[in-house]
Amino acid sequence: MVFVTGATGILGRVIVLELLKKGKNVRAAKRPASNLDDVKHSYTFYTENPDGFFNKIDWVDVDFDDIHSIQEALAGVDEVYHCAAKVGFNPKDDKEMYHTNVKGTQNLLYACEGSEVTKFLHVSSIAVLDIHNENGELDESSEFNPKEEHSAYAISKHLAEMEVWRASAEGMNVVIVNPGMIIGSGNWGNSSGDIFPTMEKNSFTFSGGTSYADVRDVAKISVELMDKNIFGERFIIISENKRYAELAGQVRKELGLKEAKILSKFQLNMGVLANMLLGWLISPLKMVTRANVEAISNMQIVSNKKIKERLQYTFIPLEETIDFHLKNYINDKKMKK
Repeated sequence: MVFVTGATGILGRVIVLELLKKGKNVRAAKRPASNLDDVKHSYTFYTENPDGFFNKIDWVDVDFDDIHSIQEALAGVDEVYHCAAKVGFNPKDDKEMYHTNVKGTQNLLYACEGSEVTKFLHVSSIAVLDIHNENGELDESSEFNPKEEHSAYAISKHLAEMEVWRASAEGMNVVIVNPGMIIGSGNWGNSSGDIFPTMEKNSFTFSGGTSYADVRDVAKISVELMDKNIFGERFIIISENKRYAELAGQVRKELGLKEAKILSKFQLNMGVLANMLLGWLISPLKMVTRANVEAISNMQIVSNKKIKERLQYTFIPLEETIDFHLKNYINDKKMKK
């Protein structure tokens, strides 16, 4: 039996589907208020037998603050895919992010002790990578630098990784994957599922960029790493590095919208000043922090060389990824009208 946390999220649901396609028995964690209809609907984009696969999932409500609840969910489980995480860049989410990303991981690993679990995959992020290699790129050797300014999200993911490496040192077979921004279908408006709604709604973008990965690639690579028993390592999963303006251009053109205006770093820093002065009064300004401005104004080049060579893997081109998932977003919008 395989246990997947964050199974209703944009990645977790596709990892569940990938495992089911391989004939595995899957127990999937959810919350009482989770939207399973959205998960089931999104499977129509990924398989010709969405109902058949969805009906095989053993859904369980899990309280990650309750060790006994987690232990019950782990009964008979020998593999864990830990996808659950809180993503956010608003300071009001900081405490929840730490609680979910760090304490949740801590509790899950504690519950794994003495259980039948023999394999553990942890989904982290490229946000924890800092120090460039000799080629000026970020790769798997790029350690987290505590002296640099980070978002609360990046800090929480780094601390979660520390918990996983501690479990590894104590003998658990673990592997960490560090995806870039994951692009997938469904879960629109939440976490990375917000990318298309945001680019549609906002007539502005930023001067920096980031690294992207198709959810299908992240799911396939994660399952392959576990199946091949590759442990004690981390693997970056990204297809391409791309500036926000380029991506927004492709998305907004397909949506029939005018090109987005690029906000300069100077303009954004004025927002930081406004946050300092008026953030207590105007809630949206609280998002304009120095760490967030640095993140959206810079362009880090991230290498995917290690995973490509280790698995001989060919990534879905980013343009194809956008085309596929954006069409799904557009079709879903039409269905709701």
